[in-house]
Amino acid sequence: GMKWIDFCAHAVFILLSLENVNRKAFKESVKPGWHYFGRKMDVADFEWIMWFTTFRNHILFALAGHVIFAKIFSLIAPKHRSLIFAIYGGLAVLVTMGWTFMALVVSHCFVLYSVALVKRKWLCFAAGLSTLASIKLEPYNSWQEALVTGSFDLQDILFYGGCGFSIIRCMSFALENCEKKDGNYTFCDLLKYNFYLPFFFFGPIMTFDRFHAQANNTKLARKEREMWNITTKALLHLGVILLVDIFFHYLYILTIPGDMKLVTKLSDPCLAGLAYFNLVYDWVKAAVMFGVINTVSTLDHLDPPQPPKCITMLYVFAETHFDRGINDWLCKYVYDYIGGDHDKIFKELLATFCTFAITTLWLGPCELVYIWSFFNCFGLNFELWVAKFFSLPPFSTIEYAMGEAMSRRIRGVFNAANFWAIVLYNVLSLNNLDFAKMVGRRLIFKGFPLSSLSVLMVTYCGVQLVKERERQLVLQEEAEQAKAVEAKEKAE
Repeated sequence: GMKWIDFCAHAVFILLSLENVNRKAFKESVKPGWHYFGRKMDVADFEWIMWFTTFRNHILFALAGHVIFAKIFSLIAPKHRSLIFAIYGGLAVLVTMGWTFMALVVSHCFVLYSVALVKRKWLCFAAGLSTLASIKLEPYNSWQEALVTGSFDLQDILFYGGCGFSIIRCMSFALENCEKKDGNYTFCDLLKYNFYLPFFFFGPIMTFDRFHAQANNTKLARKEREMWNITTKALLHLGVILLVDIFFHYLYILTIPGDMKLVTKLSDPCLAGLAYFNLVYDWVKAAVMFGVINTVSTLDHLDPPQPPKCITMLYVFAETHFDRGINDWLCKYVYDYIGGDHDKIFKELLATFCTFAITTLWLGPCELVYIWSFFNCFGLNFELWVAKFFSLPPFSTIEYAMGEAMSRRIRGVFNAANFWAIVLYNVLSLNNLDFAKMVGRRLIFKGFPLSSLSVLMVTYCGVQLVKERERQLVLQEEAEQAKAVEAKEKAE
């Protein structure tokens, strides 16, 4: 049933794309594509086009050079491979962006390294966030950007990506240095960490403690079938890239939400599907882009942050993220540090407020980011409030009496509603405010009860499938643990 609905939704969007390809509103983001098939291509997503069309050869050349360079020197001098990584990364950054950008990044590193030596976490946060604000807020960001000479298309993306990720990495270094009891890490350790090329411009963020331990590990043995898994993942990513390229020539799902006149003509379920597929695409983009980088770093014997959890598998705000590296960083140093076990209402409120305040600064403060942060912060807290409310008698007594299966069904209804809250809150950041407002208005008010309940029913079925799969995985893990304990007892 779910597959049939998915197929129907794709068919509707193909028809929409074919019928409206020549609309005036599509001119900016639908460009010539496959000449032989007469198909135009959706180029609304700059990041994807940059990675896999415009600058594909440049990125491939830089990453291939890193892999070859790293492999040769890992065999010759495994003890110094982290230094070799940094030298290659530093040279690549220097050649790409020039010496002024290099000097700017190193100066940021030096300032935050100096603060790290004081070993005060609050001071590390104050210095780090002030430095981050200097590249996110006017007039400081324009002044720093003007220092970097050159005018190629990718310059501003590389400037803000390189500086932003460098500052976040420096903050991780500083906070880990605060935890180090004996002495301090060296400035060279920070440069090795920061100038690892695969992570430098686009992430993901790997916290300093993990990177330092893995990059300085001299025992470079591969696990069983590890190279097979790396090759399989690389081929899978290639297949997904080709599939997305086909979709961009037939499904203009990124361009359609920008044409509000066309959007108003769509039916309620079609509008819900469009919002959902926009989020699915963003997850695919994050999974592929981070997956490509992760493949390279895995070849370097690192264990990088994994791609984000699939949007279809999400039904709680606590697991919602599109960049697992930034999510891990925020959880370790802010959210979990302040929130603890996340079962105290006021501590959770403070933890989420601080987390989304930093996230807002990271994304670049503007009206849309403020709205996105507010709603996601509210969603996280509302989940806890609802959980606390229903854990009180008589609700807890009723749930215990009704049994596990019925409890899971009732929770599934709430999870289905929560899923659409996640979709609506995150469509804000992907498309535009008007599109998000229209989806919300049509699903909650105008489409009630028929459209609202039918969409909720389909989502409920999907959530139940996800929850059942998660339950089976838990049972499987428990069975494996039990077998391991039995084997250990027999051996003893």
